[in-house]
Amino acid sequence: MMRHITAILLSLILFSLNILGQNDPEAIKILDKFADNALKAPSVSMKFNLVTTNQTDNKVDTLAGSIILSKDKYKLVLPDNILWFNGETSWSYLPAEQEVTITKANKKDNTFQSRPSLIFTMYKKDYKSRLIEEKSNSYIIDLYPEDIKNELFRVRLSIGKSLLNLISLEYKRRDGVIVMLQVNEYDLNTKPEPATFIFQPEKFKGVEVIDMR
Repeated sequence: MMRHITAILLSLILFSLNILGQNDPEAIKILDKFADNALKAPSVSMKFNLVTTNQTDNKVDTLAGSIILSKDKYKLVLPDNILWFNGETSWSYLPAEQEVTITKANKKDNTFQSRPSLIFTMYKKDYKSRLIEEKSNSYIIDLYPEDIKNELFRVRLSIGKSLLNLISLEYKRRDGVIVMLQVNEYDLNTKPEPATFIFQPEKFKGVEVIDMR
């Protein structure tokens, strides 16, 4: 499940389809404004529901979560996992196991775990986009990878017109798995303290620490 979440977070601003063999200028224009709006904010905070549907066995899983992202720092809260990253060190806490694993970021690694701010610019390469529909209060944009071997088939973004907020995201894979991120709250005004992105042991008494640094 964590892999699905990470893939979605990596997709928040991104992707595109080559239906016409080129990017849709209108879609790129909207995505540029969306990304710029988020990058200028002190942080991006979201509360969401995540619905994962496996079309092969008709299995549906639903969970709620939240994330606060500030440049290359974040805190991600899921029912069975909490992650903190302060730009250098990552803490992964598993409540059921009462353990936290500490790792160091690889500065050469351009993934969400090491450089989360990339989610706001990744759509500019390796993907193509198309504006599917303009509604009264939102834009619907489809995004597809240029690499046909990519496990991703399509991402569909719904972006609010007035606030340029993420309303929903549908992540469709070639293996029949569809992940729908439904955003309940989207906030660009929170000014987080540095401690927000650090595991604080005094708040988690008796937790086993596994230091992999």
